[in-house]
Amino acid sequence: MARLGVFGGSFDPPHLGHLALAEAALRGLGLSRVLWVLTPAPPHKQGWKISPLAVRERMVSIMVAQNPQFDLSRVEMERPGPHYMVDTLMELGRRGPGDALILLLGGDSLRDLPSWGRPQLLIEQCTLGVMRRPGAEPRLAELERVLPGISERTEFFDAPLMDISSSEIRRRVHAREPYDHLVPPPVAAIITREGLYLADAGGATPG
Repeated sequence: MARLGVFGGSFDPPHLGHLALAEAALRGLGLSRVLWVLTPAPPHKQGWKISPLAVRERMVSIMVAQNPQFDLSRVEMERPGPHYMVDTLMELGRRGPGDALILLLGGDSLRDLPSWGRPQLLIEQCTLGVMRRPGAEPRLAELERVLPGISERTEFFDAPLMDISSSEIRRRVHAREPYDHLVPPPVAAIITREGLYLADAGGATPG
């Protein structure tokens, strides 16, 4: 049985922190592969300015090429939105009924899981692979009261602490500040060639 890591995001842009997390999950969780699930328009980012899907797909393809155990999954790109992770997991389960799905999360995402779409059904579809951050241990006992069974479906892994975010990269590009050290060179080349984030740093639209 394959253990597949499910790494979802808008990846606008993908960066070295994403790469480090995915590689740490491979080792720490004993994964067979990591599926980078590119989200066309995340439900929680409705009204946000986001780069064209085709451009983000090219950037994620560069990240996937860094490791033979990485794959770009088009599972959300192939169906209409809104794209809720619970539906994505159910579709992946249908496509690979013998696979064990491990949803890769940061500790903050685990804390916010009760606010996700149909969270109880979500945890029944997968194991939660949670990146452990020093001094920020999730309060599983509190989550257990809201989402019964979450404790036994959660595994932790250690990842290098890298203070990198897509929003900070967009801010740096917009402000003409250095950012090349935060992304692989081919991703930086796409950002430059496409003029991404220069007119607008992305995020929520005004008003």
